[in-house]
Order: sequence, then C-alpha cells, then structure tokens
Amino acid sequence: MQKVQQSEVKPVIQPKQKKSISTDKIIAIAFLCPSIIAVAIFVYGFIGWTGYVSLSKWSSILPDFSFAGFDNYKTLFHDFRFQSDLRNTVVFTVLFIVLVVFLGQFLAVMIDRKLKAESLFRNIFLFPMALSFVVTGVVWRWILNPSSGVNLLFEKLGLHLKWYTSTTIWPDIHVGQISLGVPVAIIAVVIAAVWQMTGFSLAMYLAGLRGIPDELKEAARMDGASEFQVYWKVVLPMLRPITLSVIIIMAHISLKIFDLIYAMTGSGANYVTDMPGVNMFETTFRSHFYAQGAAIAIIMLLIVAVFIIPYLITNRKGDR
Repeated sequence: MQKVQQSEVKPVIQPKQKKSISTDKIIAIAFLCPSIIAVAIFVYGFIGWTGYVSLSKWSSILPDFSFAGFDNYKTLFHDFRFQSDLRNTVVFTVLFIVLVVFLGQFLAVMIDRKLKAESLFRNIFLFPMALSFVVTGVVWRWILNPSSGVNLLFEKLGLHLKWYTSTTIWPDIHVGQISLGVPVAIIAVVIAAVWQMTGFSLAMYLAGLRGIPDELKEAARMDGASEFQVYWKVVLPMLRPITLSVIIIMAHISLKIFDLIYAMTGSGANYVTDMPGVNMFETTFRSHFYAQGAAIAIIMLLIVAVFIIPYLITNRKGDR
C-alpha cells in the first residue's frame, strides 16, 4: 500500500516565472547610457557629419552643402601637396616604427640582464613620455637648428648639416608630380619622435620579459643554445603579441601626427615635412576650404582604420 501511495504522488509543477530585469542591470544601463549617447553624438555623429561635408562644395566661410560627389577626393589625389603628404607619411611611419621597436627591444633586454642602476636608466628612458609632442618639437627644433645647438659641434668637424631645413630627397625618383624617396628633413622629425616614444616600447617589452619564466631560458642554455640564440629563438617569439601591440599603437600615432610637426618644422620647404594632419588644419581653418579639409580627415580615418580594425578583430577572436 505504501508503494502504491508513493507512486500516486505526482510532482507539483511550478508555473514559469517571467524573467525580470534586476536592479543591478537597470543601474548599469543607466550609468552607461550617458557615455553611449555622448560617443554616438560626438564621435560617430561627427564622423558622419565630416563625411557629409567632404561630399559638398563648402569652400568658403559661408556654408555650401551642394552635392559635389567625390570631386574633393579627386582634387586631393592630383594635388602636389597631398601627394607629398602621403610620401612623407609612409617614410615617417616606417622609420618611426622600425626604430621604436628595435630600440625598445634592445634597451629592454639590456635592462633585464640585471643591469646596475636599473631604476635610474628606466626612469631616464621613460621621462620623455611625460612631455607633450609640442614641447618635444620645440626642444628638438633648437637642438637641430642648423645655426645653433648640436650643429656647433658638427661644424668643428667640418660637417654642415641642414637637418629639417634640407629639401633633399634620396633617392630622387620622379613619379608624377613628386619625387619618391626619403626626405632628409623628415629624419630630424623621426629622431624627435623616436626619442619620445621609445620609453613606451621599452616599458612594454620589459613587462613582457619579466613575464617569461627563467626555466625556459635555462632549458635552452642546457640544450647548447648561445645567449643570442636564447633571445632570438625563445624570448623574442614569445614577445610577438607585444610587438604587434607596439606596432599598432605607433602606427596610430604616426598616421595622425600633427603637434610634433607643427611645433618643430611646419610644412617645410617644398612640403618635405608636411603631413596630412597639418594639411587638413591649414586647409580647413586657414584657407577655409572646409569640404577639402573634411576629405583629408576622412582619408586619414580610413588609413588608420586599415591598421586598427584588423587588430581589434584579431584580439576579439583571441578572447573567445
């Protein structure tokens, strides 16, 4: 009888309860809403507005939103100054990234090898990061001035360097309206930029080196690897994610560089140190060609996106 009674007992099915949004979620959404709205308006909204202006005929103080299509973009790519900007950007970016990555790795390895007065050297290399590019540009403009600064020492050796005042382009390969090659004047700007940002690269690589177990290095040494092979075959491959991050960040800085160029050299003679950021500023706010300036801004955005978007996609896939 007991077995029968137990079998007759049916489990009570509780009615499904509707899921309700918790108070914490409501508070979180309320805190995020102002930021989301601000980003939507002041970032994406202004990007859209800039794109709209770049397709108009606005070329004076008075607005003119007549549709011009891609005429502003066509004019830019046939313009001598903008072609020079693209050449200078490529040269500056390549030299800047290569030197920052190499010097950052080299200095990090030297400091990681139990260097005496490590904290002193680390602070010396990190100090330039505390300065703005404007200050860096003014200081290096004085240091590399052809008639003063470090050139007073070079003149005693019989060297007369023009630095950022030179208009020489090497090698001088004429393509279209411009000469393809490395403008000598851009080297002075690269020196200043590398001086300021190498500390960032050093800090990134030093943090990565301190995270590599010593057991891996010792195992490589026991297998007969030399000290160079330990770093080349074991350490540096493990630092590839850091190298990628440094490259992306430095590329982002170099592609939109403005303040260092503006404070140090400006556009330069024959636009040998001009950059799209400087061109955009002068075209928009001095010449009042707002549509053309907006077109330069959109092109800069697209160039930066070529580097940033693949990096963000790769990171997002890695987090999954």
